[in-house]
Amino acid sequence: MSATDVITPSRLKPMPVSQPVELAPKPSLIGLTREEMAAALKEKGVADKQIKMRVSQLWNWIYVRGVSNFDDMANVSKDMREMLKTHFTIARPEIVEEQVSNDGTRKWLLRFPPRGAGRPVEIEAVYIPEEGRGTLCISSQVGCSLTCSFCHTGTQRLVRNLTAEEILSQLLLARDRLGDFPDREAPQGTIMPAEGRKVSNIVMMGMGEPLYNFDSVKTALLIASDGDGLSLSKRRITLSTSGVVPEIYRTGDEIGVMLAISLHAVRDDLRDMLVPINKKYPLKELMDACRAYPGLSNARRITFEYVMLKGVNDSLEDAKGLIQLLKGIPAKINLIPFNPWPGTNYQCSDWEQIEKFADFINSAGYASPIRTPRGRDILAACGQLKSESERMRKTERLAFEAMMIANHGED
Repeated sequence: MSATDVITPSRLKPMPVSQPVELAPKPSLIGLTREEMAAALKEKGVADKQIKMRVSQLWNWIYVRGVSNFDDMANVSKDMREMLKTHFTIARPEIVEEQVSNDGTRKWLLRFPPRGAGRPVEIEAVYIPEEGRGTLCISSQVGCSLTCSFCHTGTQRLVRNLTAEEILSQLLLARDRLGDFPDREAPQGTIMPAEGRKVSNIVMMGMGEPLYNFDSVKTALLIASDGDGLSLSKRRITLSTSGVVPEIYRTGDEIGVMLAISLHAVRDDLRDMLVPINKKYPLKELMDACRAYPGLSNARRITFEYVMLKGVNDSLEDAKGLIQLLKGIPAKINLIPFNPWPGTNYQCSDWEQIEKFADFINSAGYASPIRTPRGRDILAACGQLKSESERMRKTERLAFEAMMIANHGED
């Protein structure tokens, strides 16, 4: 099956897509800042007086027109295109499988080529069509180091961070597949918003902890929100963290996107079990960081994500504790019915109990929507993402983990 084959959105349908993967891939221009792109062109002999113009051309073709082949750059000279093809790439990752849920949610299993002495890796990205908007859930790491006990992704060991190119490529590929670039059409029968952009919102809520990959996430999100390129509003970009406190202020100050906190408990003893990073950054430190988030206001609230686990964190006492914990923080509370995955010991709270919990929080003045589960039938819902990517060799993994500990300390 090719990348242009029709997918019936009314039922689950895996779709393997074959694309060539280079064993020694050329460096990509995707994910480079303008300054980095200029330096790369200069190194390949582009004259100084042409560099600014060439960067502007490439930026437009890659991020506005969405091309993935240098030959499609109509206003770039043939000699320049040949040089670009020889030394660089703007190719998309390989689609290993595409699945479509009964509710129109799409999940892509993507494979990226080796980096340095590493191996090919796989990650998952999810697209959720809704009335008036379409949200893309993007991964920042291959696997995850946080081992949150209710999260499927946490059962996959961390393999490595994604590069800025690999983070942005998820957005570019989604826009390709959904016909969201000029002169593109979506596959027949695709469920998506009736008007406007097909990908109007992005959330860093996929595989991994974004703030343990801060620099690459920052570069990717600044390019995604660049007004001369992909041009997504920062108010439509949300970064979700489990609570890497030292990087929370930097997120607001240096990236300026919306913040979400993966909370799930209001007591340190319980959160230590559900979200183990709490042992390093307990609730008081986390709440202090939230109160200091740059730009925080009633118009720019922090979203607190709270997965509803039967008999674990869903009592009215927990609801009261949540109100006390968030006192003074402009906040919205997303209540997430637990999405089951193979091997889990947790159960979703009864719907009646979720509604009681929500009513109590609403009566205290906090918006507390109950998030409708999407894509459960293809394991695309919150907390369900996991790839079967090859792991690093032991020596590579130990070296990477030593670097993470040196940068952040043990969790």
